[in-house]
Amino acid sequence: MTGADIAVAALEANGVKTVFGYPGAANAPLIESISHSSIDYILSRNEQGAAHMASGYARVKRTAGVCTATSGPGATNLITAIATAYMDSIPVIALTGQVKTGLIGKDAFQEVDIIGSTLPFVKHSYLVKDIRDISRVINEAFHIATTGRPGPVLIDFPVDVLKAKYEGGSDDEINLRGYKLQGRANESQIKKVADALKKAKKPVLLAGGGITCSGAVNEINDFVNRTGIPVISTMMGLGVIPTDDERFYGMIGSHGTKRANTILNRSDLVLAMGTRLGDRSVANAAGLENANKLIHIDIDPAEIGKNMQPYIPVVGDIKDVVSQLLPMLEQWHTPYEWKHEIDELRFVMKPRNNSEDNGFVNPKYFLERLSKITNSDVYLTTEVGQNQIWCANHFTIKHPEMFITSGGFGTMGYGLPAAIGASEAQSEKPVIAVMGDGSFQMDLPELGTMLQYNIPVKMVLFKNDRLGMVHEHQYLFYGSNYQMVDITNGSPDFAKLAEAYGIRSNTISENSQVDDAVKAMLADKESYMLIVNVSPFEPTGDALNEDKMKNAGKEA
Repeated sequence: MTGADIAVAALEANGVKTVFGYPGAANAPLIESISHSSIDYILSRNEQGAAHMASGYARVKRTAGVCTATSGPGATNLITAIATAYMDSIPVIALTGQVKTGLIGKDAFQEVDIIGSTLPFVKHSYLVKDIRDISRVINEAFHIATTGRPGPVLIDFPVDVLKAKYEGGSDDEINLRGYKLQGRANESQIKKVADALKKAKKPVLLAGGGITCSGAVNEINDFVNRTGIPVISTMMGLGVIPTDDERFYGMIGSHGTKRANTILNRSDLVLAMGTRLGDRSVANAAGLENANKLIHIDIDPAEIGKNMQPYIPVVGDIKDVVSQLLPMLEQWHTPYEWKHEIDELRFVMKPRNNSEDNGFVNPKYFLERLSKITNSDVYLTTEVGQNQIWCANHFTIKHPEMFITSGGFGTMGYGLPAAIGASEAQSEKPVIAVMGDGSFQMDLPELGTMLQYNIPVKMVLFKNDRLGMVHEHQYLFYGSNYQMVDITNGSPDFAKLAEAYGIRSNTISENSQVDDAVKAMLADKESYMLIVNVSPFEPTGDALNEDKMKNAGKEA
C-alpha cells in the first residue's frame, strides 16, 4: 500500500463519507487513492470554499468534516476557513499536501510552512514524515477534533510520504499522553452555583454555542422547564431554546435585541454556559463583572476569566454540569416577580416590521414569512453582514444545528459553501443560503460546484447594492462619508449569472410578492436563486439606532 492508500483506509475507518477539496501535484496521490475508495469527492472552486463546505457538513452530521488542498497557495487558501472553524469550535480535518521531505525548508516550488502558519488557530497539527505514523495520526486527529471542545486539526503530508510503499503493520493506536479530557466538574463549585441561584432575585441563563458542542440541548431545555429560568443567548447559542419559545428573550450583543440586552443588564445573576463572553456579545465586561454575579461554565479552562472574571467559575462538560446541578435545585424556581417584569419587556420591546409595499422588500418581514412558510424546518446558512443579523433576530430558529453561520470570525464568503456542505450531509430537509450581494460575490464561483454535483441549495440574495453593514457603520459613526461600500456599478446581473449556471431565479421588490415567491422557490426541486431588492438604508437591528438609519433613507 502507498502512504495515500493507508491514509484513505484510515479515513474510511473513521467513517468519512465525503472529502471536499481541490487537487494539485502535492496531494494528487491522496486524490488518486480516494478515487478507488468508498469516499465521495466534491471539487470546490476555491480551497477556502472546500473547508467551509467541510464545516457546514460537520455541523449537520455532528462529526468531523474533511477537506484537502495541495501545498503552497492551496494550503494557504484554507487558512481563513480553518480560523473560522476554530473560532466556532467546529471539528474540521484539513489534509494538505507538502513538498518532498528532503525539500522542506529550502523554499521549493509551492512550499509553505502551513503548520507554522495555522498554529494559532488549530486545535492540533501534524507533519507526517514516516509512513508508519499515518494511521495513528489520522485516528488521533479525529479524536482530538471531536472530543472536549471541538476544533480543526491539520495534517500535512509530504508528497514522497504519500507515494511511498509499505506492506508492514502500522501503529494505529491513539497515543496522546498530554491530551486529557475534562472529567466531572468540581462538586463544591456546583454547590456554590446552586446556592447562588437560590439567593438570586433576577437570574438569567446565557446560552452559548458550547451547549450544542456538548450535545446538551435536551438537558438545557429540561433544566429551563424545571427551574423557569429565562434564557438569552449569544449568536452561536441561538436555537438552544427555540427562538419563538416563551422561555427565550432574544440574542444579546451589539446586534442583538434591546429586550435581551436590557434583561442582561437588569439581572443580578448570569449563568453563562458555553460562551467566550466575547466583545460582540458583552462589550462592557467590567459592567457585567461589577453589577451582576457571573457564573461561567465552560469545558475549556482557558475561557474562564479570559474576558471577564466570574463570581463562580466551573470547568466541565455542560451536559455533566446540568446533571450534577439539577438535583440540588429540586425545590427552587425562578421568582415570579422577575418573570413578570421581563414578560412586560417582551411586550413593550416587541419589534414591529413594516409589511406595506414601498418599492423594496423589508428583509425582516421576509425572514418572518420564510420562517412561517417553512415552519423553520430547514437548514439556514448565512453570510456575514446585515443578512446574518436579520436572520439571527427575525428567522425562528428551532434547533441550533439548523442555523449555520460564522459567529466568532465573521467570515464573508462562508454561507454558500457551508450550505453546500450541509446539503451534502443530508437530503431530508431543504437548505437555504441567505446572502448579501456583497458577500455572495466572495463565493459565487461555488455555483459551479452546485451545478457539477447537482446540489439543490436555495439561495436568497438580499440585494441593496451596498456593503450594507459597513455602509450603516459609516452613517452612524463617520458622518455619512460613504467610502468603498457602493457596489451598484460593480455587480453582475444576478439573474443572468444564475442562468449562466443553469439555475432558475426570480426577483421581487415588494412585500406583497414575498409569499408567492418563497413558495415557488421551495417547490423547485433544484437549486434556485431568489433575488430580493432591499433598501440600502434598511437598519440592521434594534440594538443600533434604527430611527437614525430610517431618517438617513428619507434624506437620501
